[in-house]
Parts: sequence; structure tokens; C-alpha cells
Amino acid sequence: MEHSIGIILALILVLGVSAQWLAWWLKLPSILFLLGLGILLGPVFSVINPDQLFGELLFPFVSLGVAIVLFEGALTLRFSDIREHGRVVSGLVSWGAILNWGLISLGCWWVSDLSPVFACLFGALVVVTGPTVVTPLLRIVRPTPAVSNILTWEGILIDPIGALLVVLVYEFIVSNAQGHSLLLFGRDVLTGLSLGAVGALLMAATLKRFWVPEYLQNVVTLGAVVAVFSLSNHFAEESGLLAVTVMGIWLANTRGIDIDEILSFKESLSILIISVLFIVLAARLDIAQITALGWSGVGVVVVVLLARPVVVWCVCAFSGLNWREKLVISWIAPRGIVAAAVSSLFAIRLGELGFGKADIISALTFLVIITTVLLQSISARPIARALGVAEESAKGVLIIGSNTFSRAVGNALNDLEYRVKIVDSSWTSIQAARMDGLDTYYGNPVSAHADRYLDLVGIGSVFAMSHRPALNTLACLKFAGELSKQQVFTLRNAEENDDSGLTKLTRTYRTNRLFGADITSQKLNSMIGQGGEIKVTTLTESFGLEDYKALYGKGPVLLLGIDPKKQLHAFTAESDHNLAAGWTLVALVPKAALDKLAKSNGENEKGEAAAGEVVT
Repeated sequence: MEHSIGIILALILVLGVSAQWLAWWLKLPSILFLLGLGILLGPVFSVINPDQLFGELLFPFVSLGVAIVLFEGALTLRFSDIREHGRVVSGLVSWGAILNWGLISLGCWWVSDLSPVFACLFGALVVVTGPTVVTPLLRIVRPTPAVSNILTWEGILIDPIGALLVVLVYEFIVSNAQGHSLLLFGRDVLTGLSLGAVGALLMAATLKRFWVPEYLQNVVTLGAVVAVFSLSNHFAEESGLLAVTVMGIWLANTRGIDIDEILSFKESLSILIISVLFIVLAARLDIAQITALGWSGVGVVVVVLLARPVVVWCVCAFSGLNWREKLVISWIAPRGIVAAAVSSLFAIRLGELGFGKADIISALTFLVIITTVLLQSISARPIARALGVAEESAKGVLIIGSNTFSRAVGNALNDLEYRVKIVDSSWTSIQAARMDGLDTYYGNPVSAHADRYLDLVGIGSVFAMSHRPALNTLACLKFAGELSKQQVFTLRNAEENDDSGLTKLTRTYRTNRLFGADITSQKLNSMIGQGGEIKVTTLTESFGLEDYKALYGKGPVLLLGIDPKKQLHAFTAESDHNLAAGWTLVALVPKAALDKLAKSNGENEKGEAAAGEVVT
């Protein structure tokens, strides 16, 4: 028996990790594969029975796992992020979330057999969307940058806020069932808030004063989370989830401490926990119970779907978004990790406390998750395309390194209406890019922070053009997995021209070289510094490639080409494009060629009128 339990646990772990990998490979929400595996292993083939497998340990196991997941989510909630991302995002995660909760609660109470308190709990559960389901969906839909930014940050920020709301509603229900509801509710909330704050203050002091070595910070934090969770539950039963959520939010907003490594560790741990937890929870599902919901279940799903547009239209009033963008934002709101995990946990606990039909909450939540994820995964892209809010293909460019030349390229692409995001770890360089009006990310593009916050929706190519060859190579290796090897490019640095082989990369790590084999970052920045300009020229039937060469001579460096279908192409040493009429060429023209052109007769007529030139 012991061996069979070990094999089953190993099977759950291996399948959970495999589901995460498959989701990454297919760029789909992992919850689809985790729930599918759980349902197959549990109710369909009866391979595992979680209640028999874990026995009395099931609730503590699920409870502790959910606590760690909520703490990790709370670590991502920085109040500055809410302010920085505009009125729409702030509204969606604050009063918009409350409005959504109210509408869903009232609607579900009306169309189903849920009691008012259970309707309120269910409404709080399905307010949360979450980045783990939204981000993969956005990569499929590829909406316009404005829509993408709103949905991405709503998913990140609503996760901990929604979790806090759910926990508070649950605390009220439990305390109400035990009598003297307000007194017990106040005790539970006060205990959770107090121990969460004390835990955060002690942990912040530990990190600030380096009381533990760096290699122990992750495990010490994990121990602190478990300790706060357990102590809080000891003093006030069911207050532990509130305590760890408060602890995470407090740490995230404490100045002077670096939690990036802790967040990275907790994120990896959360992925592992979620992989196991979801298979176990899905295996407990009673398919008959979900199908027995009948028309009331359909009505609940409709209520959830209809409440979203009301909230979005209220929040987005006077935002400048058009009705098409509002409609897409209204439609893309799949429910995910927090809703499934917390609903299952609460269903178990409420059942133990004697609440009848507690499992209905879990069944309804899973029904909403499956419906929204499947329905929106299938329909969101066609709807966005039909409304003109989706890009036909990912045409945006991620530029690694903010220097004079890279910013000039970014400005040229911006003027041509291509999305550009510049990444650099130098604050001075990022400030210069922001002064140019470019979209930026301040940080290391290969860091754990970038994995969470660097928005790649709409990005189709990567131009690694920093002055650090090693960073360029690492960035290309990383983003080749996200995009494709054909869409990542590096710009050579002068030090890489060493023929001794001391600095030359092996073939395994080489990527496409931008603009030619002998073109370096230093050369292009020098040309800009000496007065060179990036010029954009459209080839026509009367002004072909030979006319272009005659106009500028051999001095210009061809950088980019845009074909008649508006596809962007980076010129490399291996480029072989048929540059005919309809192509737009982006080139860096040296000052000498510009001066020679300025002195020639009829420069304006031939260069600007005939060529259709635009100087950027």
C-alpha cells in the first residue's frame, strides 16, 4: 500500500509538471490541462481518490497550499502599480471589483438555489481573473497595446485583491455560523491583520538587517509564512489565509527591501503546488453534481458573463476607449487559479462545519472556470479581429539596450505605427527613452522580474542592441523560446570582432546579426553622433532600388524593410529580399551623404516628392 501511495503521488507530480510544460509550449492556460488531467484521473478512470489517499490530511494539505499561493500572489501587489497604470486599471481592481461582486452575488441569488451568504461568497470567488489565465490568452488574441495593458495589469493586481475579498466574506460566513457574528468576525479579522502585519514587520527587519544569509532568505520566508498561518489559525480559526495575504501585501509595499529573489522562489513553489493541488482538487469533482446544476448553472454562467460588460462600461466611461475596445475588455475575463483553489478549500471546510450544499460552491466555480476559459480561448481572437482590435500578427519590436542608435530606431518604428518597447537596466538610459515618448521597461530582460512584468503581448521580434554582448546573447536565447529563433537578432559589438577566438561565440549560441557582418553598435552610434539620420523611403514604380542607391550612394546602412503587406523585416548579412515597388526602407544615412544630397540640384523634388521620403 505504501508503495502504491508513493507511485500515485509521483504520478500526480510528474503529470502536473508535464501539464505546465504543455501549456507553455502551446501558449494556453495551464489550468485547462491540470483540470483535464484531474478529471480523467479522478471521476472518469478512478485512478486516484484524494479523500482516501490523504484522509484527514487532505484539508491541512489543501489549506497550506492555498496559503502559500495567496502569499505569493499578495507579494505582487504594489500600490504604486495601481496608480501607475491609469484610471481604468485602478477602477477595475477597486470599486469595479466591488460592483462586479455585488452584481454577480445578486444575480446568482436570483437565478439559483444559493442562499444570500453563499451567493456573496461565490460572487467574491469569481471576481478574480489572474495572470496565469489572462496572459496566455492575450498571446493568442494579440489585442492592441491599450487593451493588452489594461487586461494584463488587471489580471496581476486583481489576484491578491480578490483573494482578500474572498477571505473576508468567508470569515464572515464562518463567524456568523458560530453565533455573535460581528464579534467573532471582528476577532478573526483583527487576528489576521495583526499577525500578518507583525509577520511582515519581522520579516522586513530580517531582510533589511541581513540577519540571515542570502541563500537562506527564501526558506526562512517560507518558514515565516507557515508559522504566521498556523499561529493565526490557532488564535482565531480560519484567520490564517487573511494573515498570509496581509503579510504578502505589506512586504510588497515595504521600502528598502529586495523581494525579487523571494518572489521568484515563491513563484516556482506556487507553480509546483498548483500543479499538484489542481489535479487533486479536480479529481474530487463530482461530474454528476456539475451536470445536476442544469439550467441554474447555465443561468449563473450567464450572470457572470453579463456582469462584466456593466462593470467595464462604468469604469471606462470618459476613458477615451472606443466601444470596440470596451467590448473586447468585457469579453476577456477568464477565471483561474485563485477561484478554483480557494473554492475547493472553502467547500471542504464549510462541509466539515455542517453547511449543507457547500459543494455547490465548488461545482459552480469550476463550471464558470471551464466555461470562461474554453469559450474565451476559442472566441476571443475572432471577436477581436472582427472588431478591429487585434493585430493580424505580432509586429511589435522589443529592443534590448537604450542608446542613441536604438532610440532612433525605436522612434522611427513608432512613427511607422509599430509597437516598440525598450529594455535597459540603466535608469539614465531609460529616462532618455521615456523623454522620446518610447514605451520602456526598467530592468534586466533576463531577470525573474521581467518574467512576471515584461509584457510581450504584440511583440514579434527582438533586437538585442545593447553595449553588452553577453546580455544580448542571453536575451536572444531566452526570447527565442518565447518567439522563434528566426525573430531574434543581435547587433555586433566592436569587441566581438576579435579574430583570436577569445570572444567569439560558439555556433550553438549565435543568432541572426543585424544590418550586416561588419556593422557594429559603436559604428552606428558614431554615425548618429556625427549627424547621421534615419530616413524612411518608400519605393515606387518610378523610384526603384537603383534610384535609391543613386540618390544616397553607398554610405547608408539598410536597417529595416517593410513589405507591401506591412510585415517588418530586419536586414542581416544573409538577407535576400526582392526590394520592389511597395517596399519601405529604413536606413541610417551618414552626414556626408546628407550634405552631398543637400547640395545637389532639385534635392527636394527628387528626394522628398519622388521618393515619398519621411525624415524621422
